[in-house]
Amino acid sequence: MATPQDRPPAAVAVVTAVVGALVALVLGLLTFGVQATVHPREVPLAVAVGADAPPPLRAVADKLGAASTAEVVWRVTTPEEARGLLAAQDVYGVLELAPGGASIVLSGAVNPSGTQVAQQVLAGVAQGAGLRAEVVTVNPASAAGRTAPLAASALLWVAGLVAGAAFVRLVRRAAVWTRLLGALSAAVLGVGVVAGFFAVWDSSLPLGWDVLGYLGLVAAAFVLVQAALLRLLGLRAMAVLGPLYLMAPAVAGQVPELLDPVYRAVLWSWTPFRFSTEGLRALLQGGVVDGAQVWVFVGLAVVGLVVLLVPGKAGLGGEEAQPDLADGVVDVGVDEADRLPGAERQHAP
Repeated sequence: MATPQDRPPAAVAVVTAVVGALVALVLGLLTFGVQATVHPREVPLAVAVGADAPPPLRAVADKLGAASTAEVVWRVTTPEEARGLLAAQDVYGVLELAPGGASIVLSGAVNPSGTQVAQQVLAGVAQGAGLRAEVVTVNPASAAGRTAPLAASALLWVAGLVAGAAFVRLVRRAAVWTRLLGALSAAVLGVGVVAGFFAVWDSSLPLGWDVLGYLGLVAAAFVLVQAALLRLLGLRAMAVLGPLYLMAPAVAGQVPELLDPVYRAVLWSWTPFRFSTEGLRALLQGGVVDGAQVWVFVGLAVVGLVVLLVPGKAGLGGEEAQPDLADGVVDVGVDEADRLPGAERQHAP
């Protein structure tokens, strides 16, 4: 059988170059490609005017409502309803019109990328209408508050991934309870690390049971899915789990209206990091948590747990399919060895 040393060096050089190019291609598509193709498409904004507003202001609001473009979609509403839409992240900014002037209302519960675009558009509209607008931010987020949701999602994923891979590498056979113990321990410790960072980065960030409970749910879902894939595929699962981490900052860090339609459909639509990032942002900044941001992780945790609890050997390289002995020799036992060809001749008188 040919060994790697027997292969022609020229062929090895070409193959390794191709592998390097493919890795660069994947990384470029999953990370830099997302950022390089950012462009606003149907960014949701609202223009709010009171029921007793004078006709000129009502006319301005109606004109904006009819001026939706491929980049911006307007909703005409009241100030109270507009702030509710903002808290639910259904709009990224509100232009409130009043006889004394205009206000640009933003929220710390909205993804910073969406807030930035909304502020630029709303400021331009107010200036074009000859209105002097002041910026009002509801539940303003500090630098740590803007960073924490995405950072927490990525750190919880990494904590479980490293722990799971190390467990598979070091333990060849494992009972169900040991897998669960390792996964849940990684989840608990990961939440502790994230909570500690929150306290260090900004002591004003809330760390109540709602935030800690949500972090625990996300961490449990992550580690159980990782443990399930590692059981089925062994260390080969890292080829799937590793690139998923690379997508977190590029995809979950943007609102969908800024992503290229291809990236939005192929990556953003299903990545769990977007649910955890926006759900945690809502909890930290006084927003509204969507039901999907909870049930997605309940479903992931259940699926991962079921795979771990299914009896039988792991497939495709899982740790249970590996030999017990360090040198790869399979112990066939004394009885089996006695029945091997030649064994009878050795024992014959």
